[in-house]
Amino acid sequence: MTKSELEKLEAGEWYKVNDEEVAKRKLTAATLCQEFNTISENEPKKQEAKAREIFGSAGKNLVVHSRLNVDNGKNIHVGDNFLANYNLTVLDIAPVNIGNNVWIGPNTDIYTVNHPLTAKGRRERLGIGKPVNIGNDVWIGGHSTICPGVTIGNGVVVAAGSVVTKNIPDNVVVGGVPAKIIKKIEQN
Repeated sequence: MTKSELEKLEAGEWYKVNDEEVAKRKLTAATLCQEFNTISENEPKKQEAKAREIFGSAGKNLVVHSRLNVDNGKNIHVGDNFLANYNLTVLDIAPVNIGNNVWIGPNTDIYTVNHPLTAKGRRERLGIGKPVNIGNDVWIGGHSTICPGVTIGNGVVVAAGSVVTKNIPDNVVVGGVPAKIIKKIEQN
C-alpha cells in the first residue's frame, strides 16, 4: 500500500511539501499563531493559554511572547519554566523536544524541515523532517538558528547570532557560524 505524503512526513521520509494534507496542517497552525499574535503583551495569561493550545505539551511556567510562528505546533514539547522571547519561529514538521528551564532569545529560529540539495528535488517540492532536541537549563541567545536533526545537551549556552548545525554536548558555550565550542561551563 502506498503511503500518503503525511505518512511519509511522519515516518521521516521525503514527502511533498505542497501536499493538501500537509498544507492543511500548516494552515491550522498559521491560523492559531495569527490568533496568538493579536493578544496584547499586557495579557500574559491569555498568551499562555493560546500557546498551550498551539503546542503539543508544555510544563508549568510557560512564557511565550509574540510573534510566534510554527508549522504544526503539536510537535513542540517544552518542559517547565520555558521562556521564548519575541519573534520565535519553530518549523516543527518533526518533533521539537525542549527540556526544563530553557530560555530562547528574540528572533530565534528552530527548523526541523530540510530540502534536497539538488534542483530536481526542490522542483519536485520535496522536504524531510529531522527532530530537534534541546536539553535542560539551556540559554539560546537572540538571532540564533537551530538546524534540523540537532541535539543540544544540558547546561548549554548558545551565543547570540549562532547557527547550530551539529550536536552540542552538555555544559558548553557555543558560538559562530557554524557554531563551535568556545568553552566548557563549570556547573555548581
